[in-house]
Amino acid sequence: MLNELRIRDLAIIDRLDLTLGAGFNVLTGETGAGKSIIIDAVNLLLGDRASQEVVRAGAERTEVEGRFRLSPAVAAKVAPLLAENGLEGDHGDEVTLAREVRANGRSVARINGRSVTTTLLGEIGNLLVDVHGQGEHLSLLHEREHVNLLDRYAGLGEKASAVAELVHRVRAVRKELESLRQNERERARRIDLLSYQVEEIANAKLTADEEGELDAERRRLANSEQLSELSAEASLNLAGTEDGRPGAIDALGSAEQALSRLARIDPAAASLLEQLGEATALLDDIARELTHYRDSIEYNPRRLEQVEERLHLIHSLQRKYGDTIDEVITYAEKAAEELETISHAEERIGELEAEEAHLLSDLGRQGAELSLARRAGGERMAQAIEAELTDLQMARARFAVSIRWTPDPNGAIVDSNAATRIKVNPDRYAFDTHGLDTIAFLVSANPGEPMRPLARVASGGETSRLMLALKTVLGRADETPTLIFDEIDQGIGGRIGGTVGRKLWELTVHNGVNTSKKNAGDIRHQVLCITHLPQLAVYGDLHYHVAKQVIDGRTITEVHPLTNDSRITELARMMGADTESGRVSVTEMMADVAAQKATKK
Repeated sequence: MLNELRIRDLAIIDRLDLTLGAGFNVLTGETGAGKSIIIDAVNLLLGDRASQEVVRAGAERTEVEGRFRLSPAVAAKVAPLLAENGLEGDHGDEVTLAREVRANGRSVARINGRSVTTTLLGEIGNLLVDVHGQGEHLSLLHEREHVNLLDRYAGLGEKASAVAELVHRVRAVRKELESLRQNERERARRIDLLSYQVEEIANAKLTADEEGELDAERRRLANSEQLSELSAEASLNLAGTEDGRPGAIDALGSAEQALSRLARIDPAAASLLEQLGEATALLDDIARELTHYRDSIEYNPRRLEQVEERLHLIHSLQRKYGDTIDEVITYAEKAAEELETISHAEERIGELEAEEAHLLSDLGRQGAELSLARRAGGERMAQAIEAELTDLQMARARFAVSIRWTPDPNGAIVDSNAATRIKVNPDRYAFDTHGLDTIAFLVSANPGEPMRPLARVASGGETSRLMLALKTVLGRADETPTLIFDEIDQGIGGRIGGTVGRKLWELTVHNGVNTSKKNAGDIRHQVLCITHLPQLAVYGDLHYHVAKQVIDGRTITEVHPLTNDSRITELARMMGADTESGRVSVTEMMADVAAQKATKK
């Protein structure tokens, strides 16, 4: 519930700190005193548009802040939104909403002290407060909300969720079908392209190390003559020439003989002789390898041409499919997978079409069952609301819940069995996440008038009473903790005002607990009402008087809580009988209301 409301420099309000209680709070005062400005301040916390006109003349900015105490049920709804946006407060059972409007028109929204968008402010604020004025913030006038209200009233949450899940599955299947069916010509072109690419890479028969080996072979083939000359020269320098020119090995042989004689004289040189022998043997092996290498060198222009053609093919594939042979092979594998998927699209389409038909039949069956339950719940709701309207002196008013189905060639499939129960023709019907039903609350306020959508009720007084009747019946379904009624008494008289007051107070009663305890956990709703009727105001658990006065040439609004004598005086003034007899009448009226409340304990 809304515990504290702090307002700075809003219109004629200079500085206001209002502490509200659980239960039924009433605000009274002369016309123009600033009562509706307090509602405007709350609307700013709900994300309403704001302009610099709301800033008090001479001030730099308007500031509004509301501190809310959350019941466990409300906290369970609000906490995930706060956590998702990093807005958790110090206390899990409290949240603070704030709005600042500057004189230059710039607006800043905050939740628990952190800046947010006005959209998010409104999203969270609307979980906490519902403002009922003449044509603004009337959630019950939004037809899209009627199906949710009916489901909560009739206890159909589980059935509605099951139907919503079916709808999500149908939409997922249709999305995949649309993707597969999209642009058949483009799909055919894609098949041709992928087929060519897969075949081109497969025909190349690439191997991972092939490119490096071919590069080495090309260098050898391109330089075969020079390689032959260099290897022959190296071999001759090692082994000598046929005409008797000694080579390195011959020189080492002579050195080895000298060392052999030296070692016989000085055995200490034996290790040198051994090392020289190893070196001579190594060079002899190198000379033989050079000879084999020279003999293996081939001057083969045709093979060189083949190698270069192969490398050209590899480089061409790399330009198109990847920088390395491995990347080209990987590309081919992925292309083959895509080709497999696309080539079998017709099979997948057939599977999905069968699945879609099955889901649509299931949706038709479950949607019809949900619709039957809604129709029964709608009749009970209509009877209850008409009973409330009778108490509010609209005995001839009629209320109905309209439930319509719309034929749709792509809709849910309703068989003859389900259609017979609903009294429609077997056909296909449009659906959304709420099922097959389009739901609207209809009203006929006076005899002879046709049933019309709730939003088109003409009279302000009729609208107020209809809203109150709906709120009374849908109290269990309405999970918004704080309900604000801005002059709900417009267009109604004193006699019915007492009935309205009693029903507003009854909106706060939870399991028979006396709301005067002011414990948020003991109430069903916190109600705040602006009224001019003393018969309504007397039902308030807390009564505030709103007045304006001129200080230093400036008009300001002040709010004071009323108790005992001050409240009696205000109620007598509202009755136009601020006399001793009037005060006696007020005292009797207050005693009567207290007795009525006592029966609800």
